[in-house]
Order: sequence, then structure tokens, then C-alpha cells
Amino acid sequence: MTTEHTTRPTTGCGPALPGSITPALLRRLTALVPAAPDAVRFTTTAPYTGLPLADLPVSTPDDVEAAFARARVAQKAWAATPLSERKRILLRYHDLVLARQDEALDLMQAENGKTRRDAFLEVVDIGVTSRYYARNAAKYLSPKRRRGAIPLLTHTTELRHPKGVVTVISPWNYPLSMAAGDTIAALMAGNAVVQKPDTQTALTALWSMDLMYEAGLPRDVWQMVIGRGSSIGTPLMDNADYMMFTGSTPTGRQIAADAGRRLIGASLELGGKNPMIVLDDADIEKAVEGAVAACFPSAGQLCVSVERLYVAESIREEFVAAFTARARKLTIGAAYDYSVDVGSLTTPAQLKTVTEHVDDAVAKGATVLAGGTARPDLGPLFHEPTILTDVTPDMTLYDHETFGPVVSIYTYRDVDEAVALANATSYGLNASVWSRNGARGRAVAARVHAGTVNVNEAFAAAWGSVDAPMGGMGDSGLGRRHGADGILKYTEPQTIAHQRIQGFTPPARISPTTWAALLTGALRLLKSAGVR
Repeated sequence: MTTEHTTRPTTGCGPALPGSITPALLRRLTALVPAAPDAVRFTTTAPYTGLPLADLPVSTPDDVEAAFARARVAQKAWAATPLSERKRILLRYHDLVLARQDEALDLMQAENGKTRRDAFLEVVDIGVTSRYYARNAAKYLSPKRRRGAIPLLTHTTELRHPKGVVTVISPWNYPLSMAAGDTIAALMAGNAVVQKPDTQTALTALWSMDLMYEAGLPRDVWQMVIGRGSSIGTPLMDNADYMMFTGSTPTGRQIAADAGRRLIGASLELGGKNPMIVLDDADIEKAVEGAVAACFPSAGQLCVSVERLYVAESIREEFVAAFTARARKLTIGAAYDYSVDVGSLTTPAQLKTVTEHVDDAVAKGATVLAGGTARPDLGPLFHEPTILTDVTPDMTLYDHETFGPVVSIYTYRDVDEAVALANATSYGLNASVWSRNGARGRAVAARVHAGTVNVNEAFAAAWGSVDAPMGGMGDSGLGRRHGADGILKYTEPQTIAHQRIQGFTPPARISPTTWAALLTGALRLLKSAGVR
């Protein structure tokens, strides 16, 4: 195994918390959690150092029930709030997130261990998402005239009503994007939200909610509860009018079953084993940079990151040499600035998974081209960006999601084989295709079984195209965020049809036989006239 990566030295147990994370800030944020004064507390640790970070109150099932009761009252008034006022609040929130981004960046790094450049992309994401829904919600939610049953005689209108109270369960890997991104659309649609962020990164989520309050959102319209799913998962499901979940596929399956039992909707963004295809005409230098951006952001703890890399046989040697050299030059370390390329994993459990996957592959014959080892000298949860080859189906990471800075390289002979290999998975979340010929790249992309496919980009192009839907196929989930789907899923459609003068029932003076003949003739006439 190689350990030639550049490292950024740390002193002692790692960098001290930045000055923005003060005891006063921690008290203000943790006070937002609904819990009794004598509630059980949970202490989170900073991934960079392993030292205690936050002391969070743990919500009980009764706390969750009470949060939903408050939310139901608040939601009625919020749904009656004009869209123009909701828009004003959301645009004010947009401005506050950008103005106070250093606070968010510090919190994300402290709780998650990611680099500042990766954290900044979450700020960008929330800025884009909040602006998009603030300025496009009226287009999606306003009453719409629809073609009536009988031309000129049926006046038909489609209305959109909020679901009510939405449960959002958000993960630890992208604590700002996942906490706020899905909530923004739900709020703009007139819903209230009761959210359970992952406890490890709850401070970032609470900060986001607090900023929305500052922007003008009534407090009970968005609330957060803290606790394990095994403790508060039942009231979160049983009180929800809609469920938004981002997390593992096994948990998503259970949530889908529970939502089905209650006959409520659910949107689930789940796991992935995402492929990248480098076609034989790809620009090698750009594809290498793309592979780095696809495989190692947030230490690989990203649902849309790439873990399988398929390279055309004719360019394999050149690409692998360049990619390996580039990966070995990545700077690994802990720093609250933009000087580091790869940060820390977030939890001991994730480090254990990454280590076990790599060790299992090596023991069964995989070759390590770069990385391959944990780096306790840098901090308790660091692992080197790792590139493997000679990976075979009997190895765990061949088809199981690692969710870490690990990628396996495979070779293919022709495009048909590349597509078949890329699609040889039960997942279908994201993919990436690289080619100098854009039309060719898009044609290959269309054959890949994935909810989003990027051409000459890792994942940011599709993710950042918030006017288009984003979500998974197969075991990667159901439902979509972003675009029309991302807000309409939080609504109930209602059709109002006003029939005027004459309907489908024959007038008293016309026999049913004559009426049927008249309607038959009318239908033929409408078809001939090209009426849709």
C-alpha cells in the first residue's frame, strides 16, 4: 500500500474549534430542541479531534407528539400566508445564508469533518435552491385552467393544497444541503415541517432553522427533534402527512412500508454504487480531474459520488497513471480554511466500514494504486483517498456501497460493455460519462440506469440543475427533489370542474339512443378537428 499523499500537519489533537463556535452559540442552538429541562443529553464529538463538541437534549416520543400538535396549529396560518410573503421570507433567508456563511462552514466542518471547499458547496446549494423555489413556486402552485370534459361547457381548474405537516429525516453527510434543501420546498408549498436531523450534525441543521426564523418564518412552522429512530421514529411516521427521507436503502424500505400502511406519500433518496464511464475519446486530463471530483469530495461520503470507474481499454494505461499520480498529490488534513483537498470521515463506524472494505479487497487479491490506509497520525477518522484495481465480484466493495474515499477501476472493450457494466447493479442514483464529443456522451448517458447522469462533470451539473428532477432508480429510492417534482410532491392536487348548460346526461326531451348517437358524432368531430 502506498502512503505518498501530501498531508497537512496538525498539532496536538488537531485544530481548535473556530472562534465562531462559542458556548453562547451552542446554548442558543441546543435550546431550540423541544425537550424537558431534565432530558437525557447526548454528547457529539468533533471528527477532526475526537473531542466533545455539543451536548444535545434528546427528545422523547411525547416531545415529538407535542411538536406535531404545535405544527398543525401553525400550518393552518402558514398555508393562508400569501405566496408573496413566503417568497420574501425565503429570499431573506437566502441573503442571510450567504452573509453568515462562515458560521455555517465552521459548524459543518466541526461536526462532519469535511473540507471547507466541500462545505462551501452546501452553502451554494442552499442559495440556489432557496432562490429557485422563492421565484418559481407561484408558477407551480397557482390555480391552473385545464381542458374540461365538454369544450366551452366545462370549466375545470386544478388547485394545489399543502399536504399539512411533513416529516423530514436528514443525514449527517451533507448537514446543510440535506437539512434545508428538502425543507425549503415543503415550506414554500405551505406545509409545516417536523424534522429529525442526524444527531452528529444537528448543530448545522439547527443553525439553518434558526436563520429561517430570523428571516421571518413563524417558529412552530419548522421544528426539529433529536433522537434515535428506534426511539422517536414511530411518532415521526404516525403523525406525518408526508415523509421525506435521505439515508440507507434498508431504512428506506422500512419507511416505504410504513408509509404504505398509512397511505401517505414518501420521497426517498437512498444509497448508490455510482459508475463513471471514461470513453475512448475523452480528454484524459479533464477526465482525471473529473474523477478526483467524483470520488473524493467529503471523503467520499456523498450519495452521488463515484465508486466504480470504467475506462476504455485503449486509454486505460494513460488514464490510470495520471489519475493515480493526481490522487497521490491530494492534500489530506484538518483545517478551517481552503488549504486542504480531503478531510476526515465523520464517524468511527464509517471508518470501520471503509477499512474493512479495503482490507477485504486486498486480502482477496485487489491491487492498491494509491492510498489504502487509515491515517491516525492526522486525526482519529482520516483515511487516504484510495484507488483499487483487480477488484472481483467476491470482494465486498465490488457491489456494496462503501461511502468513503475509495474507487475501483475496471476496463471495458466497447461502449455496449461499458453500459452493461455500469448498469450491473441494483442501484441507480447518479453516473458520469466523459467524452470529447458531447452528443456521443449524451447518447451513452441516456443508456445508463440512473436518475441523474452527468456528461463531462462528476455530479454537480445535474445536482445544481435545480429546475430538473433529482432522485434515484431501483434501490436508490423513489420520488424526486428539485424542479416541479420537488415542490409538487408536498401538495395534494384538487380538480374543480364546473359544468354549465348541459352535461353528459341527455335532456328530458331527447331519448338515450338519440343522445348516444349525438355524442358519438361529437367525439368523431372533435377527433377530426384535432382537438386534444
